[in-house]
Amino acid sequence: MTSSVTIGTRGSQLALWQAEYVKHELSQHFPNVEIELKIIKTTGDTIQNRSLVGLGKGVFTKEIEIALLNGKIDLAVHSLKDLPTELPNGLHIAAIPSREDPRDVLITSIGVSLQDLHNGAIIGTTSPRRKAQLLYLRLDLKVVDVRGNVDTRIRKLQETDLDGIILAAAGLKRLNKHDVITQYFDVDQMIPAVGQGALAIETRENDVNTNELLAPLNDPTTTAEITAERTVLEHLGGGCQLPIGAYAKDKDGELSIIATVCHPEGKNRIVEMESGEIDSPKQIGSVVAEKLLNKGARELLNS
Repeated sequence: MTSSVTIGTRGSQLALWQAEYVKHELSQHFPNVEIELKIIKTTGDTIQNRSLVGLGKGVFTKEIEIALLNGKIDLAVHSLKDLPTELPNGLHIAAIPSREDPRDVLITSIGVSLQDLHNGAIIGTTSPRRKAQLLYLRLDLKVVDVRGNVDTRIRKLQETDLDGIILAAAGLKRLNKHDVITQYFDVDQMIPAVGQGALAIETRENDVNTNELLAPLNDPTTTAEITAERTVLEHLGGGCQLPIGAYAKDKDGELSIIATVCHPEGKNRIVEMESGEIDSPKQIGSVVAEKLLNKGARELLNS
């Protein structure tokens, strides 16, 4: 058994919480293993003044994966929704811990719900998926880009002319900031990003010792749910910069998934569902992806 491991992570407050969580869980199982964190700045962290759309996949993961491949770190902790479905050769997801709340939430400046916001209200989000579904719900809204960590976005809501912002419930709960949430969106009202609320622990495939250390941290149910969702994304050829959402949930061994592809400006939203046995997540994800494609998903993604 290895005596020490180095965890690679981004430097944001939320990323550090996630890395510390993995460190704590590893320490619980292997108290004699020395664990340290190494902060790595990614492209997504460097570019703060414009949208990330058009920069390709892996803007929050690429530099960390390079450090992993070069042996500078032993494992990487990612927000799973940031991790592309196609990983670099030699790397894999070694563990997916139990998932947090997958929902999107609305925070408004005066504490009113989406339906009670005034006509033409300004909402901040950098996510094409959130923007598309928000406009689908209310085409009168004005959606603007708002980047930065959780605290930065909340501060911009308080200090600018924004009427609201949309964030992930998981991040707010992990940072103990859930008291600022105005409204939770149901998962069929605003279908979450693939992997939202879950963590991915990435390692080198041939690093037997580190992979063995991480085995107790993997949650099989969450892994099956995420596998179904990522299969949808893989079949559609998309990433977090396209208006695609998918959410799978296990109930007593039956895995149900809801998935969507939206017009970027909210003019249309295709939604499909599928269910099956939890031990066939890839098949379930493939079927719902084909349903979306048969309903015109490709045309929407190219619009």
